[in-house]
Amino acid sequence: MQISDCIAKAGVLVEALPYIADFRGEMVVVKLGGSVQEDESALESLLTDVAFMRTVGMKPIVVHGGGKAISRALREAGAPVKFVAGLRVTDAAAIGIVEDVLKNRVGADIAEKLRKNGVSATRLAGDRVFFAVRKTGVDPATGEALDWGYTGEAVHCDTGPVRAILEAGDVPVICPLGRDAGGDLLNVNADDAAAAIARALPSRKLAFVSDVPGLLRDPADPSTLIETLHASDVPALMADGTISGGMIPKVRSSLQALRAGVRKVHFVDGRMPHSLLLEMFTNCGVGTQIVKD
Repeated sequence: MQISDCIAKAGVLVEALPYIADFRGEMVVVKLGGSVQEDESALESLLTDVAFMRTVGMKPIVVHGGGKAISRALREAGAPVKFVAGLRVTDAAAIGIVEDVLKNRVGADIAEKLRKNGVSATRLAGDRVFFAVRKTGVDPATGEALDWGYTGEAVHCDTGPVRAILEAGDVPVICPLGRDAGGDLLNVNADDAAAAIARALPSRKLAFVSDVPGLLRDPADPSTLIETLHASDVPALMADGTISGGMIPKVRSSLQALRAGVRKVHFVDGRMPHSLLLEMFTNCGVGTQIVKD
């Protein structure tokens, strides 16, 4: 290796130093999207980033969904795969399959990969972290009466188990399940679960990692990436359709997190190697950050 290459690497470390010092001891919630979990190389890269964050003194908290893994398991069991308004419909027969995939397959794989990167990880089922209530059956976007079955939304979060894992030096790996007042197990949208945990802590940052570069003014043109978005700009971007589809609930959750004390929310492309570190520890962020005004 040329000495110039070594000097360049040292320069990167020096650039990261003030960020490392500033974030040391801070909690960061990282939500891993299902598309990223399906890409073995991307997942390895991201979990290396999480391990780096923990090693330099940050307190990352990983929240994951099940996505395609749940759909595959349902099809293998001959159960229907159905979504309404972007949320999975979970019936009484499916909830057991969802629980098994989230706890024993996806969560176990993420925790094992973190351990291979040199950090301890503890899996935590969401039904031990936050409570959920059954959906009211009303689409928040249209007001239309709908039924998602055993699918719920996080309404309260007891952060005690998460904090205990962090204090022990481990990375919490949380699957989005909850229980309603009657004790029924419910499937919770992972974006909603991550935002609920970030609000309740509150964490310093909340990062949504998926397979898109961030928020684009033109979805077909990556060069139109919005690097920084102020909370006050959101209503106009929703009105003109810039923020649409599956991005709407993510952005709404982001605004709630900011109001609760989270300082920044990031949208990061998990397909880019080490995108999480680039967004948080360098001067050239690679995704979209949402900040207060």
